[in-house]
Amino acid sequence: PVPTLTPRPLQVQMCWIRPLEVGQSHVLGEVTVTLIDSNHCPGSVMFLFEGTFGTILYTGDFRYTSAMQSEPALRGRHIDRLYLDNTHCHPQRALPSRALATRQAAHLIRAHPQHHVVIGLYTLGKEALLVELALEFSTWVVVSPWRLEQMRLLELPDVFTAEEGAGWIRAVDVAEIRSDTLVSWNALHPTIAIIPTGRPMKVTHPNIHLVPYSDHSSFAELCEFVKWLKPCSIIPIVKADMCQVYFQEYLSSAPQVLPDFKVPKPVQESGQRQSQRRGQKPMSLWKRAPWRSVPQGVVFESPEKNPEKPDAFTDVKVPQHYCEPALCSKEGCTCHRGEKEELSGEQLGTAPGSSEHLATGFAEKYLLTPLNVLKQNSSRTFDELVEDFFRK
Repeated sequence: PVPTLTPRPLQVQMCWIRPLEVGQSHVLGEVTVTLIDSNHCPGSVMFLFEGTFGTILYTGDFRYTSAMQSEPALRGRHIDRLYLDNTHCHPQRALPSRALATRQAAHLIRAHPQHHVVIGLYTLGKEALLVELALEFSTWVVVSPWRLEQMRLLELPDVFTAEEGAGWIRAVDVAEIRSDTLVSWNALHPTIAIIPTGRPMKVTHPNIHLVPYSDHSSFAELCEFVKWLKPCSIIPIVKADMCQVYFQEYLSSAPQVLPDFKVPKPVQESGQRQSQRRGQKPMSLWKRAPWRSVPQGVVFESPEKNPEKPDAFTDVKVPQHYCEPALCSKEGCTCHRGEKEELSGEQLGTAPGSSEHLATGFAEKYLLTPLNVLKQNSSRTFDELVEDFFRK
């Protein structure tokens, strides 16, 4: 999907795109990179890097599944550093499987047989939920023209239409799910809104419902993944919290390959030339390092274009609590409407990790390596560099 989506909606020129096959190893200079399906949104992958720096697995956004243990590129692999999607890295963030969350959404819809349904989505992701609901209720899912083009580029089943009124389930941008829009929609026809998310949110209207459908791993899934992979160290990629403490017992005790901290001569010379052109004295690479934000084939018959719900959905009662006890606790459950817990990490309408920063270049290599490893291997050099950095 990426080579198809990138040049059109994202307007990236084809000369900058080099598609890589998922599951195959590609040699790029002195680095070998393997792409692995991350079970997130369409086209999302994890990156496995191998080189003189050791072996690094960067998950990006991912939802762990036990099927990943059958991935040839990961099976029996020694991982020096694991960059981990820690979106739900907290023991209280219990989440059901996406299949169970889909059933919860269906229960909600059946409990409101006379209502139209609006589902809030981001630009990409959760398309499988829409397809499942369209099949379940034999209705078209109405989307905007640009989203319809995107669904076709993804080669999804033919359950989407841009024709207003053709179906009673509609997908909109999640930012449209607000109290004022619910009032407007209900003035025309009884309407409920569903936000599929694993994040705690404050609900602003009684007809807004949260369903714990997430494309990110639950805490239990993260523990299972790390316990199986046994990396030497873990670096969170969403926010700079201390989630590593939950995984200490699962880490490998094998020696970790450390990066080469020597700055290549061309980089040193380039930095000196740029400073001299500005009429300045060469500065420490620590001080010059820029700071940047770190970001977050089913075949079936097409449903009839009928905006009315079938009579079979009437008089259906839904339990007040949908979660399975083994998967969700009442205290931390994100299914309960009215949850007051404050959003963190991935906030509604905010890119993951937008408030967090990491150094690039020379500084980044130190900041992205666990402090205990650095101090064990080169405590004197590390302490001197840190002191030098803060003095300047």
